Amino acid sequence: MAVDDWIWQLDESIPSRTGEGKRILEAVLHQLEAENWFPHEIFGVHLAMEEALVNAIKHGNRFDDAKRVQVVCKLSPEKFFLKICDEGTGFRLEEVPDCTEDENLEKASGRGIMLMRNFMSRVEYNSSGNCVTMEKIRGQKTA
Repeated sequence: MAVDDWIWQLDESIPSRTGEGKRILEAVLHQLEAENWFPHEIFGVHLAMEEALVNAIKHGNRFDDAKRVQVVCKLSPEKFFLKICDEGTGFRLEEVPDCTEDENLEKASGRGIMLMRNFMSRVEYNSSGNCVTMEKIRGQKTA
């Protein structure tokens, strides 16, 4: 079976409300558990996905119910794929301070990006910064 033989998929446009993001997150975690992913992998996907959803709802769409967040998830026996896009103006990754540098340790900015990078196998942003694509390869060491 190829890594991209998807056994479960979700493609939803949700309003910019944290409760809607939580509903999607719970569905994903349920599927990972049903496929017997390791607890540490589920934990990592949970943190990364929750951060991306909050960023889209809070920072991207600014809790504007008129704006939507598009969430695409795909699960194969060996890979989890996630794409989250908001209708905000986006951000420039290079302008986010590195939260691990001494002068930025007290700043909240950048921590979510660091978490996503540490727990997922791949994290990419589109050119406007309002869409993140992530993958987690089952069994692949990250953080």
